[in-house]
Amino acid sequence: MAGRRRAASSTSTSTSTRRRTTRRRTTARRPAVPDLPTAGPGERVWVLAVPFRAPAPGAVWHAGLQAHVWVGRELPPALAPYDPPPYTLERFLEDELNETPRPLPEGRPMVPREEQCTGAEAVVASAAAGHRVFLLGDDPGVGKTGTAVLAAREICELRGGERVLVVADRPAAITIPHWTRSIAGFGDGGLRWCVTTWDRLAKVAKLSFDVVVADEAHMVRHTTTQRWKHWRAVSGGARAKDVPFVVAATATPAHTPLELPYLAPQFAQRHGEPLRAWADLPARLAEHGFHVERGRYGWAWTEDADERRADLARLQDWLTDGDPPATLHRPAPWGPVSVTGTPVALTPAERAAYESEWQEFRAEMQLARRARQSARGRAALLRFRQKAGLIRAQATVDWVRAQVEAERQVAVSVEFVETAADPIREALLDSGIAVASVYGRDRFDVEAERLRFQTGAAPVCVFTVTASISLHAGELLPDGATASTTPRVGLFHQPRFSGIQARQVTGRTHRDGQVSPWRVAFAEDTVEEQVARVMVERLAVSGSTAGADTSALQEIAELLDADWLPPAALTEG
Repeated sequence: MAGRRRAASSTSTSTSTRRRTTRRRTTARRPAVPDLPTAGPGERVWVLAVPFRAPAPGAVWHAGLQAHVWVGRELPPALAPYDPPPYTLERFLEDELNETPRPLPEGRPMVPREEQCTGAEAVVASAAAGHRVFLLGDDPGVGKTGTAVLAAREICELRGGERVLVVADRPAAITIPHWTRSIAGFGDGGLRWCVTTWDRLAKVAKLSFDVVVADEAHMVRHTTTQRWKHWRAVSGGARAKDVPFVVAATATPAHTPLELPYLAPQFAQRHGEPLRAWADLPARLAEHGFHVERGRYGWAWTEDADERRADLARLQDWLTDGDPPATLHRPAPWGPVSVTGTPVALTPAERAAYESEWQEFRAEMQLARRARQSARGRAALLRFRQKAGLIRAQATVDWVRAQVEAERQVAVSVEFVETAADPIREALLDSGIAVASVYGRDRFDVEAERLRFQTGAAPVCVFTVTASISLHAGELLPDGATASTTPRVGLFHQPRFSGIQARQVTGRTHRDGQVSPWRVAFAEDTVEEQVARVMVERLAVSGSTAGADTSALQEIAELLDADWLPPAALTEG
């Protein structure tokens, strides 16, 4: 089967220069699915990216590929909108099914920064030393995407591989184009790239790759999910041989080291122990003398601060004390983000409504606690947060309008759609301010909306996502233009309980050399003010390579009488 069809750039040994290479596949490795479609003379198999329930006349759903296919000489006009872009999962599968893969367009060249070149060298050195996993933990904006692309190219050159999987976060409409543009821009090295998302991991679980890049690797911190099962398959987490090299990229690894199971193969290798001994990471850490214990909701870190600090330092040493190290963390050279509180003085009517909601929440939470009804407690917490945010929606609108009048572009982070994103957006539109809407499944073209903000067509962006989008000033846009240079400011409409998520959010605008202050809005003299104080004080802690200080979450849980609920009740919707 033929391999790559055009010359593409690759890194040199230092990863600081680009060269053209042509690589051909020598062995066909087709998906292990039955009854694969085949093309006749002069035809090809087209694997289509058809949205859910969209009409695709003439295309046939193939259960084994989990995709629509069409066989013919040319793609009909009715199916042209579903032609997958280069480097996507569907295009990867299509290339597997045809003798001659389609040519790729030249990407707009992207010149790697020095941090990306030196970062790639560190990753490549780790791979050359025979490591299994590298934790790339640079701060948001330092350039993890470029570092990973450069490193993957060089590692495949080193090992003779040719297939790279990139697993990106949601929303796919933003994250997949971001990665495919970066691969084309930095140069694909003549390799075969497959970019998918964590939600679609099952579609690639039976395929084999030489390098796997796990963007936002903290997405697999829980081992009881189907996502973890599929991750173990694609990353070779349960195998000792013929495994890909894994680049785990995340600026916010976990709330605790117990949430780092994707690093277990590297820990096992460091200690010369079998993989099966590390299948249960917390249990193995306990056997190595770490201060962990079983609790109501599984393993937990002990609350003794001195023990925790010592254990965190020890775990960091496991990754950093090797020659070469198996991790890299570099703070953004433009400094940490400035996060301050913004109190909202409620009107008498708003105050009365807030107090009523607070009292109702406390009564419901106490009833749920006595009955040990976790679902009821989660629901009460969710309702209170939604209603409290809705009460303050007009104050957020007024603050945003003032920032726009001061010639700033504003990024507004919200967690809820109906009680925050929609009312804020509608009120701003009513006041004559254009709003880019990056939220709601399939309601908006999120990439088009992002670009409206980036070009300055919409001075405000209301968004729910926490990672993988760029809203910073001066960004190089897909068409070669440059984003507006108007200063960005950010506002958390509500205090984030999760330090990991909060730190990711600030990295949407405070990145790539652009300084962007953020504010946390809260109702004055309420429990929100206390939560905001904890968030601001502990935000920087969540960037620790070994994991964040969990006492912040515990403190917030106690403030809300929710310390009896599992931690996920506070950190996940």
